[in-house]
Amino acid sequence: MPVQTAAPAPARGGRVSRLSQLTVPSMPQSVASTAAKSSFSQAPSNALVPPPPVAVKKDPKLANNWKTKSVDELSDAEVIAMPDTEYMNEKQMAFFRLKLVELKRGILENAGETTEHLREDTVVVPDPADRATIEEEHALELRTRDRERKLLKKIEQSIQRIDAGDYGYCDETGEPIGVGRLLARPTATLSLEAQQRRELKQKMFGD
Repeated sequence: MPVQTAAPAPARGGRVSRLSQLTVPSMPQSVASTAAKSSFSQAPSNALVPPPPVAVKKDPKLANNWKTKSVDELSDAEVIAMPDTEYMNEKQMAFFRLKLVELKRGILENAGETTEHLREDTVVVPDPADRATIEEEHALELRTRDRERKLLKKIEQSIQRIDAGDYGYCDETGEPIGVGRLLARPTATLSLEAQQRRELKQKMFGD
């Protein structure tokens, strides 16, 4: 006997929810329910999860390349391969400063593109469904730009830390943050262990 499934409820504005359109007709209801629960459990939650350890593999063959190359010629692998005794020397500082400046430039370019998109999409669309779709896209783009705005502030602070000679060291412990972690997150101000402790504390006690 075929399993009867309820018709998807229309979303606000008379449109069918996109989530309901993802249901596979041939999938049994129990299987679909299990799959939905599984996908929901894998979705990111509000709980802060400590970042995974940053695996850093040094190539001994690249250990001295930094001595003969300019800052803009250095690769991530060559910076990782630099000896620990050269941590945050002038060339490493300049390398990360360049990385942060490029990241800042990319964010500012994205902000300019967002302004152009919003200006182009100001035409009134008569169809309510199309208008709602455009408004959702605008809201998503503005949220993305808001996150980038906050990141831009962190980038500025990181550049100031480089100019002051404090970049690359944990705010809490004073220990080196590590080249691998800084390559993954150039605006990091805490070592991995300190970041994990802070996020665990926030998860247990709140902000």
